Amino acid sequence: MKYRSNELELMDDLNLATDELRQNLEELEVVNRWLGGYSPVINALQKNWNKTKKVTIADIGSGGGDTLRVIAEWAKKKQLDWKGIGIDANQFMIDFAREKAKNFPEITFEKRDIFDTSFQKEKYDFVVCSLFCHHFSDDDLVKMFKQLHQQSSICLIINDLHRNWLAYYGIYILTRLLNGSRLVKNDAPLSVKRAFRYQELKNILERANITNYKISWRWAFRWQIIIKK
Repeated sequence: MKYRSNELELMDDLNLATDELRQNLEELEVVNRWLGGYSPVINALQKNWNKTKKVTIADIGSGGGDTLRVIAEWAKKKQLDWKGIGIDANQFMIDFAREKAKNFPEITFEKRDIFDTSFQKEKYDFVVCSLFCHHFSDDDLVKMFKQLHQQSSICLIINDLHRNWLAYYGIYILTRLLNGSRLVKNDAPLSVKRAFRYQELKNILERANITNYKISWRWAFRWQIIIKK
């Protein structure tokens, strides 16, 4: 746990398209709702939302689309005008997310490679990375943070995990108590081993020449990073 693991998760296979993956996406949503995993994103949006216009939000690595659906539930209560675009490189996840969000016309999904030059030209008000960044190396994150910061007109919001022994054993035990799928039993604890300590995040941001940011620790073992323009 002293250093970030570079071991790949099973979900890192972009060709993965099985009922097991579908079960895993459902399980991750349950865990996130139980452990308050969406609150860092909602809190950041609430602090920075521009209520004078329709807001666009891109969710990078949108997976099952649950983050955008939670945003939609919150925005409806607040009577906010917005459009959400989920971006993912796995077609199975895009199809899964579209089906789950069929009652949310404000949400769409696109299969895109975020490092492709055509995607880099896209602009959004908010760019959200929720449980996405730990899948990448520090060098890739430097490049990604620079790019996504430029693509956001208001701020880039990052919600990711704190690498900590208690978090590791907590999710290890929880996924087994819930009799989770093979994917969640493997990937959930590994995600913590691939996650971040405070100084590591700070070093990545500094390497990306980003100065206007705030890193906050939030329950349960989450980092909230708000990068403003």
